[in-house]
Amino acid sequence: MTEVIKTTAEAAEDAALPERYAVRMKSNGSIVRENQVVTPKTHGKQLEQKSPAEWAYERIVLYIQKFEETLDSSEEVGMGFTGGDVGTLRIRGMGYFAPDLITFYGEDPSGRKTQLIQHVSQLNVMLVSSPKLDEAEEPNRIGFKLATELDSPASK
Repeated sequence: MTEVIKTTAEAAEDAALPERYAVRMKSNGSIVRENQVVTPKTHGKQLEQKSPAEWAYERIVLYIQKFEETLDSSEEVGMGFTGGDVGTLRIRGMGYFAPDLITFYGEDPSGRKTQLIQHVSQLNVMLVSSPKLDEAEEPNRIGFKLATELDSPASK
């Protein structure tokens, strides 16, 4: 195995990049390990210029995508929330208001429009599988759509 030699700047940059690590057990008892260094979408900004809301938004999108990989064709991703009578919502969109607010757009189980706004310091999100609403259509994979927007955000 050849060792890669890095400059001090490259080593410092690698150390600053976010890393995602998880270990989970499948229903058959096997263990899955995931370790991924995430290359953030900078869109012309220096990494340290990103607000906590931007960082949280991007990481939640990655979690949604990974969760959707575990769903079958009869399921879509939803979110569960704690505190009050919020319950769950079917995710239809997500956004942030820099520097510190995240918002989730969706529908509650009865089909009413919902929007949850949360400060990044109080962010608690539980991804849940929800049966898709229309049996004739493909399941909505919002994680893929949100990630596409990260690659080419709307002009500001």
